[in-house]
Amino acid sequence: MTTTQQLRTTTPEERRRVRFASTIGTTIEFYDFYAYATAAVAVFPYLFFPKSESSTVALLQSFATFGLAFIARPLGSVVFGHFGDRVGRKATLVGALLTMGIATFIIGLLPTYATAGLWAPALLALMRFCQGLGLGGEWSGAALLSTETAAKGRRAWAAMWPQLGAPFGFLLANGLFLILVTWLGHTRGDVEGAFMTWGWRVPFLLSSVMVAVGLWVRLQVEETPVFQKVLNDNEKVSSPVSEVLAKAWKPLVQGTLIMVGCYTLFYIVTTWFLSYGIGSATEGVGLGIEYVDFLKLQLVCIFGFIIGIPVACRLADTYGRRPVLGWTSAAIIAYGAAFRWLLNPDSFTMLSLGIFLFTGMVLMGLIFGPMSAILPELFPSNVRYTGSGISYNVASILGAAIAPFIATALNAAHGPAAVGVYLIVVTAVSLAAILWSPETRDMEMHEI
Repeated sequence: MTTTQQLRTTTPEERRRVRFASTIGTTIEFYDFYAYATAAVAVFPYLFFPKSESSTVALLQSFATFGLAFIARPLGSVVFGHFGDRVGRKATLVGALLTMGIATFIIGLLPTYATAGLWAPALLALMRFCQGLGLGGEWSGAALLSTETAAKGRRAWAAMWPQLGAPFGFLLANGLFLILVTWLGHTRGDVEGAFMTWGWRVPFLLSSVMVAVGLWVRLQVEETPVFQKVLNDNEKVSSPVSEVLAKAWKPLVQGTLIMVGCYTLFYIVTTWFLSYGIGSATEGVGLGIEYVDFLKLQLVCIFGFIIGIPVACRLADTYGRRPVLGWTSAAIIAYGAAFRWLLNPDSFTMLSLGIFLFTGMVLMGLIFGPMSAILPELFPSNVRYTGSGISYNVASILGAAIAPFIATALNAAHGPAAVGVYLIVVTAVSLAAILWSPETRDMEMHEI
C-alpha cells in the first residue's frame, strides 16, 4: 500500500475516550440483543405465537425469529461497512447504534398475538431484523475504533474493550430481567401475571436511555488516524464489498471460519443452556429449574466470561493470536466431549451445572477476546470495516443463528450429548481455520 502521509500518533487521552466509547457502545448493542435472547426463551413463545401442545414447538418458533437478526447482520455489515470504509468509522458507528436502539425500543411497544394475531410475530420478526442490521455495523466499527488507535504492541489489549461490551450487556439485560421477575413474582408457566402482562417490556423501553448516553459519548471521539491516512492518500475504493470479494476473499473465508466456533459456543452456553435449564423435565427436554434460579446462575457464571477476555488479550499481545486461539479451541473441543456426563439429567446437581456453565463462560472469554484484534488485522485499511464485518456476521449465521435451533432439536431427539458433538465439530472447523491463517501480532494496521 502506498504511504505518502505520516500516520498521526494518538494521545493517551484520545485512547481513553476511544476505550469508553467502544465499550459503552457495544454494551448497549449487546444489551439490546440479549434482552431479546432472554425474552425469546421466557416470554415470546407464550405471547407472540399461536398456542401449541408442545413446549418444544413453541420454543422453536421463537428461536426462528431469534435467528432472523443473524441473517440481517451480514447485510448490516455490507451497508454500514460501505459507509465505514468511505465516510469514516465514527459517523457510521452512530448510525448503527441508532438503528439498533430504535428497533429495540419499538419491541417494547408491540402488541401480542392475543391482540394483533399474526401481525404480532410479523412485527416482532421485522424489529428483530432491524436489530440485526444495527449490530451488523456495530461490532466491526467498534473494533476498528480501538485497534486503529492502539498503542504499539498493545493492539489486542486495546481491542479488548469492545469485547467487554458482550458480558457487560449480558449482565445488564439478564440482571434487569431477574429484578423484574423477582419483584413481580413471576414463576414458570405463568402467562397472565404482571411480568408477562407488562414487566417484560421494561428492558426494551429502557434501552432508549442507554442509547442517548451512547450517542453522546460516540460524538466525542475523533476519526481514527489509520482511516484518516486512507483519506489523505486517496485510497478509498468505490465499492468496498466488491473489492473484498475480488481481492480479499481468502481472509474473508479465514475470518468467517475462525469466528464460527466462538459463536456456536456462546449461544449454546447462554441461549440454549437457558432453554435446557428451565425446560420441562417431564417432557425430557430440560432440567426443570425455576427461571429465577437459572438467571441467578447465569449472572454469576458470566463473570467467567469477563475474566477470560483480558487474560486472552494479554496473552495474544505477548505470544500471538494463533497460539491463544488454537489452544483455547482444543479446550473447547474437550468441553464439548464432557456434555455426555455433566448435562445428564439423572446425575444433575446445581453445583455441577454451575461449574460446567462457568467453565464454558471462561472458555468463551478466552476465544472471544482476541477476535476484535485478529479479524480487523486480516484486511487492508480501505476495506477493513466491510471485510471484518462480513466475516464476523456471516459467522453469526453459521454459528449463532442456527445454534439454539439445532441444539434444541438435537437435545429433543438424542439428548445433551448430541449437542456436545455438534459443538466439537464446529470448533474443529474453526481450529483448522486458525492454523491456516497468518500470525498478525507484529503487523502495522496501516501497512496491511
